[in-house]
Amino acid sequence: MVFAAFIAVLGLFPGLYLGGSGVPIVVQNIGPMLAGAILGARRGTASVVLLLALTAIGLPLLSGGRGGIGPFIGPSGGFLYGWILSAFVTGLIVGRLRKPNLAWLLLACLAGVVADYVIGIPYLGFYTGHMGTAFVQSMVFVPGDLVKVVIAALVASVVHRALPGRFTKAGARSE
Repeated sequence: MVFAAFIAVLGLFPGLYLGGSGVPIVVQNIGPMLAGAILGARRGTASVVLLLALTAIGLPLLSGGRGGIGPFIGPSGGFLYGWILSAFVTGLIVGRLRKPNLAWLLLACLAGVVADYVIGIPYLGFYTGHMGTAFVQSMVFVPGDLVKVVIAALVASVVHRALPGRFTKAGARSE
């Protein structure tokens, strides 16, 4: 529950709309990567699902104070659904490591972003009716998301060093 609240707090930063896709660039999508990298696949995914469920029932927890069902059926809906897969994939990779190091955490977080794109871009293409345009419009997210990958991996690395074995295969909370 605490991580769902953390992801909600990241939503206090307003989104920046670039391009014509109607999908904002947000700080908040670093949350699912962090959830997976720190909590593991099961708990990280559960925290993201909780956040999205609370948002769907109307709490304004998304960037810019968005809430309700609208964001899930609008152009950014696929990226919100992608957060679930992002946390799961990131957590699955980190959960398989005996001792997570920065390189593996970078790879896990990058895989999480790719997982988000795998759902978000086709959804945006379906929403707009132009898959090629959706792909091109989504490229505006790549530089910022790469920065978020590095930040998430660095934060997760610090957490794993501070609590060695706590969230990995060798630890009590492995998944």
